[in-house]
Amino acid sequence: MKWKLGLGVLGALLLMGLSAEAQTPERVPAPAREKRVVEEIIARVNNEIVTRTELQRAHDSMRQDVQEECRNCSPAQINAQVGEREKNVLRDLIDQSLLAQRGKDMGVNVETDVVKRMDEVRTRNNLASMEELQQKVEESGLGWEEFRNNIRNNLLIQEVIRREVGSRLIIDKDEVKKYYEEHTKDFHRAEMVYLSELFVSTVDKPEAEIPALEEKAKKLLDRLKNGEDLEEMAKRYSDGDTAKQGGDLGGFKRGQLSPELEELVFKMKPRELSNVIRTKTGFLVLRLDMRYEAGLQPVDKVEGEIMNRLYGEKIPGAMRRYLTKLREESYVVVKPGYSDPAAVTSNPIIEVEPAPEVDKSKKGKKEKKSEKDAKEKKNAESKEKKGGE
Repeated sequence: MKWKLGLGVLGALLLMGLSAEAQTPERVPAPAREKRVVEEIIARVNNEIVTRTELQRAHDSMRQDVQEECRNCSPAQINAQVGEREKNVLRDLIDQSLLAQRGKDMGVNVETDVVKRMDEVRTRNNLASMEELQQKVEESGLGWEEFRNNIRNNLLIQEVIRREVGSRLIIDKDEVKKYYEEHTKDFHRAEMVYLSELFVSTVDKPEAEIPALEEKAKKLLDRLKNGEDLEEMAKRYSDGDTAKQGGDLGGFKRGQLSPELEELVFKMKPRELSNVIRTKTGFLVLRLDMRYEAGLQPVDKVEGEIMNRLYGEKIPGAMRRYLTKLREESYVVVKPGYSDPAAVTSNPIIEVEPAPEVDKSKKGKKEKKSEKDAKEKKNAESKEKKGGE
């Protein structure tokens, strides 16, 4: 039996190796330092360009991501991580351009998803309307249409990777079994539960609003019971820190949760939803994603986890091979002084100087002279022939 890359797994792996600029924006861009009228072109990718402004924006976004991922790091540690990543910033921008162009060539249509994703960005930034989102985007120095186009390209990229890379990664059951046998020590577990959440905050809310917030949580729970996806709903509606991860709370052993929650969740069945739970900071809905009994887990219990690990090992190489193929089929030129670590030797495009245009009046005179010379030659030949006779 074989498995193809599922959407849940793919979501976590789609953009491995690409910079933060390749991912769908979860925040409004930071204010731009300055506006320039004349743009410096850093790279040409077929009929598209990468500008210095785009490169600087990608670098700033990468630094911001490093700071968020390493909140307790010293400035020296942050600078070291930034230095390690910055050598690939231009490479990643070129990758993104190639992938987005490929999506357009394939006829991929993501317009419906563009609207949904923009609404998610609005919700995540606690903005009341699209007009307010547009105002914040433009205040940052990024044009509204450019913002929309970035989201569109990001969605195109995801779909291209799903179709052209992810769907072609196939893991055989024998691979899963072999990995399990070689890593049995990794699958000895204490009793654990894995949870996801959808959270409605009451922090700093007036007492008069609490009943409405509780009602909101109950309506969200009803939607989950009717089959809506918790991951997508958490991204759009949850006020918790886990919203960006689709509500994923991770795993908990006994003793790591409050006694009340522990008693509740360790009795739940996989995929079961809790009722709305009132906490000190809001209203909580929990879902039990998976439960492990103590001891060595059977292979079928950890099959999904093993597949994720195997995909995680395979997809970076598959992505780079696919991007190398796109580069070989494309025209990519980088300005001297800048580096693309993934550059390949592609078919060169030879620019030919246009032939000089001939002056039409001179051309006419030349043609008349040629005709006259031809007539004179013919007459001379005729006279010579008669003389011989």
